[in-house]
Amino acid sequence: MAKRVYEVWKGNNKFLIGGRLIFGPDARSLLITISLILVPMVIFCVFVARHLLHQFAAYNAGYAVLIVAIVFTLYVLALLLITSAQDPGIVPRASHPPEEGFSYDPSVTGDIGGRQTPGLQFPRTKEVIVNGRPVRIKYCDTCMLYRPPRCSHCSICNNCVQRFDHHCPWVGQCIGQRNYRYFFMFVSSSALLCVYVFAMSALYIKFLMDGDYPTVWKALKHSPASIILMAYCFIAMWFVGGLTGFHLYLIGTNQTTYENFRYRADNRPNVYDQGCISNFLEVFCTKTSSSRNKFRAYIQEESFNNRLQVPCPHDPVEEDDSGGDPRAKVEDDLELGGDLLKISRRRNYEEFEGDDDDEEAQQEDGLGLPVSQFPDNEPDNGQNVSRGRRGMSWEISPLEGVASMRKESHD
Repeated sequence: MAKRVYEVWKGNNKFLIGGRLIFGPDARSLLITISLILVPMVIFCVFVARHLLHQFAAYNAGYAVLIVAIVFTLYVLALLLITSAQDPGIVPRASHPPEEGFSYDPSVTGDIGGRQTPGLQFPRTKEVIVNGRPVRIKYCDTCMLYRPPRCSHCSICNNCVQRFDHHCPWVGQCIGQRNYRYFFMFVSSSALLCVYVFAMSALYIKFLMDGDYPTVWKALKHSPASIILMAYCFIAMWFVGGLTGFHLYLIGTNQTTYENFRYRADNRPNVYDQGCISNFLEVFCTKTSSSRNKFRAYIQEESFNNRLQVPCPHDPVEEDDSGGDPRAKVEDDLELGGDLLKISRRRNYEEFEGDDDDEEAQQEDGLGLPVSQFPDNEPDNGQNVSRGRRGMSWEISPLEGVASMRKESHD
């Protein structure tokens, strides 16, 4: 049965509702964050807001205190879930390294099967132009791609994330291009909610002092929940309020948290800064880009013929021009799937028993082909595995397939 993308996802994310919701690996911390919001608000509604219902006689305005508290709490929780349960901007992984960057370095060789082969090399960094200035991008070994500008690999989620800001343990998700706006709205709304609860609790203490409890001590003794909520909101304000101010600065200068902490000491020019107003418009007034990952899509089973290719730096083997039908042609990019299987099946079993036939054929050809490992699959009917000179079982390498084809073509 065909599987969906989220079922074989290589990152550390957790999925719910059939891949419709994506969380980070530390999604359980989201329950702590929700409880830190819900528990104080329940205490506020029961022990403070309920007693303010009839304190404002005109138009029964006391009910607005309770209604605003409930609606504001639901709004903050919705922003939290939107931030945590969506794709933050994950860059899809590549199935193989970028082929356009391949090069062969004769000075870097590998000893495979007793043969020295040239090493496969490609540049670790590239330069791209952003707003008229060069920006260096790095190659990600895990995702096998060159990271786009402002993209970074999150070691917790094990994904490359566009416009990576940071991984927030309170949200249980990476903060990136697609959910940064909602993260800021969640933090700033939480700060406003703290201010609201603190102010209403202090107002309730004032009403108690104007009534039957003339001193502060008597009023606090009558309503201990008020002083607890005021202390809690005062402490929380230092956290969410300070975080709101810091991100206002980042938005105004078009930076991310990662860039600010990593490159602050380098005094690099910020190529992304377009002015304060334009920076705010970019964050809050641009359309959120669609996810580049279709988590619920079915996986297209790739044929073995297209799964892996070995680039050959040498000229292709020439066809036999002596009258008969030409043998199979080996091109620069030799497909390990169908091509090598066909070559290996044409090769006679007895040729592998010869003492020096294979080595002489390879020396006469002078091919410096890189030897790559086959994908993990079982040999077909014993045709892909032969006995060597010392009785060991081994797989047919691309070199032996090419040598066999050449020998057959010359015969």
